[in-house]
Amino acid sequence: MICALGSAVCFGTASVLQAVAARAAAEPGAGAGVDPALLLRALRQWRYVAGLALDGLGFVFQIIALRSLPIYAVGAALAASLAVTAVVAARLLGVRLSGTEWTAVAVVCAGLGMLGLSSGEEGHAAGSDALRWWMLGIAVGILLIGTAAGRLPERARALVLGLGAGCGFGVVEVAVRLIDDVSPSALLTNPAVYALLVGGGSAFLLLTSALQRGSVTTATAGMVLGETIGPALVGVIWLGDRTRDGLGWLAVTGFAVAVAGALALARFGEAPADTPEPAVPGTPD
Repeated sequence: MICALGSAVCFGTASVLQAVAARAAAEPGAGAGVDPALLLRALRQWRYVAGLALDGLGFVFQIIALRSLPIYAVGAALAASLAVTAVVAARLLGVRLSGTEWTAVAVVCAGLGMLGLSSGEEGHAAGSDALRWWMLGIAVGILLIGTAAGRLPERARALVLGLGAGCGFGVVEVAVRLIDDVSPSALLTNPAVYALLVGGGSAFLLLTSALQRGSVTTATAGMVLGETIGPALVGVIWLGDRTRDGLGWLAVTGFAVAVAGALALARFGEAPADTPEPAVPGTPD
């Protein structure tokens, strides 16, 4: 659980940095759909690179957590990264949190506390080959659907991009559990490895496009739903994730409370549009 929370801290801080970088990298008059060139432009921003470094560290923490905890517990902790995003945005970007929003942060923490008390060990089911192929198919489908999302109206576009990004991150969560042999020959023949790569890459591309323009609040809410509910069901139904004896009700309550609190903080997936770039000495204002 410490690793899961560490992952949430890394991802939540990275969101603020990447949101600012994605807005700075947007070109006037650029389309609102999925733009691979946007990702390349964002990579020239130091904030985006710093965010990627934090994402990498968070991913390491996530893998460790997924090897010890049920997917539903890790997923809820990752959704709680929005509470971290809210606090970091308040600190670094001057975003003011209302009393209701501070209450939502406390609600997220309470939900995670319930999950920590009720979650058992990860399930020991290995997962079938069919599930591995399904994860790869879903990852490819996420990329295709996300690419077509640029033609949708603004609100629907933001929701589809965010939901697609969340589902991509969810594929990563499940794929980690489906990789049990890390020898080179096994990795090359395991569909879950390719599902992890395609799902993670698609998620970053869709999320960067969502952060660029449109309703990022809607996109972030979709991401939270996509990365929590589906993977949690897969873990319980197909991978044997369970709770402590007699505490199933507490796990369900904690999961719902943590996700609800995260959704209440969804607007903090968006950085202020007028965030200034630091001045460079010797250059004109």
